[in-house]
Amino acid sequence: MRMITLYLPEPYIEALDKLVNEKYYPNRAEAIRTAILDMIREELWSRKSLKSARRKNGRRRSKRRRKIASKA
Repeated sequence: MRMITLYLPEPYIEALDKLVNEKYYPNRAEAIRTAILDMIREELWSRKSLKSARRKNGRRRSKRRRKIASKA
């Protein structure tokens, strides 16, 4: 695991501390890791799954539409 430096607004830090104090997470780092993983699952992996499902169902754009889109 690599370490990064992160600057957050004070309300975010207060919310993280509240989650830690209420024992939802053992520490800030774990809460942040969980939030990032949730975002990656939702934003990145679900999009890939959606694209894959569209291809399997034959909903890809035609070559003509792809060519037109690439010229724009």
